[in-house]
Amino acid sequence: QLVESGGGLVQAGGSLKLSCLANKATFSSYSMGWFRQVPGQDRQFVALIDWRGSTTDYAEFVKGRFTVSRDNDKNTAYLQMNSLKPEDTALYYCAAKYYRPSRNEEDYDYWGQGTQVTVSS
Repeated sequence: QLVESGGGLVQAGGSLKLSCLANKATFSSYSMGWFRQVPGQDRQFVALIDWRGSTTDYAEFVKGRFTVSRDNDKNTAYLQMNSLKPEDTALYYCAAKYYRPSRNEEDYDYWGQGTQVTVSS
């Protein structure tokens, strides 16, 4: 089970930090992905971090603004979002995939319920 938190309403240029708590003792064996979805649109990849925390990858539209991290001792992954733009408004999901990371949402085994991020202009 994955539980996201940290979403909310923020003005453009502001910051939010999303958390994803995993209720799984083997969290350190899972790569974590962050995805987002706007109503009426496909879910899109945002960022990922591998199971060791040594490899990260970002969608082009968030590079330099978002940072993904994890704390395996706390079974938690994070997405720090800075310089937020109105177009970042979406429902953000975290997902877990056994070992090797992937940008493909179909490769993920577990999903959270999502947390809403709204950026006002």
